[in-house]
Amino acid sequence: MKLHYHPLSSNARRAVMTAKLLGSPVELVLVDLPRGEQRTPDYLGLNPNGRVPTLVDGDFVLWESYAIMTYLADKAPGNVLLPTEARARADVQRWMFWAAAHFTPAVATLNFENMLKKMFGMGDPDPAFVARAEKDLRTFGAVLDAHLAKRTWISGDGLTLADIAIACPLMSTVPARLPVTDFANLQAWFQRFSALDAWKETAPPAVMPSR
Repeated sequence: MKLHYHPLSSNARRAVMTAKLLGSPVELVLVDLPRGEQRTPDYLGLNPNGRVPTLVDGDFVLWESYAIMTYLADKAPGNVLLPTEARARADVQRWMFWAAAHFTPAVATLNFENMLKKMFGMGDPDPAFVARAEKDLRTFGAVLDAHLAKRTWISGDGLTLADIAIACPLMSTVPARLPVTDFANLQAWFQRFSALDAWKETAPPAVMPSR
């Protein structure tokens, strides 16, 4: 299997972390986003959205990080990241869908406004977009913080895909100025998560790879 990724993409990091934690035989293939490799005909032939990650497993091509995470888990019988029991599995997926619909979009807006605009010389942050995203992130951050009040992990008794899905966007907490640092339970959970070897091994390098 080949997993097309870029280390600065939290979506790609979800998939890479999942593969590492499952011990999946995945070959990482760098997509040079700053040089626009995601918009080349070859890459668009794999992923017409021009995004990362993209998984290629023989003649099967899969994009969308949550789908890739689920597929990798289902290919690893006996894994503990995605339960097979219906209610336990639904609870993990509930939090994954929550991340996709509510938490991550607010993070993505702040990433763009507070970090990427400056990085690519695209002007100053838009105050209206920033204010709206900060409000949303505080709202949904409070939901997660309350849920974690008496829990070590988000779903069940151990680490699952739900934790990976929600934690990876927090890699940009400082540069994107994400308003989540006041949530004590959320921060304690994120500290536990960031102590994982797989998190450290997938951290973006100080000097970005290119080709």
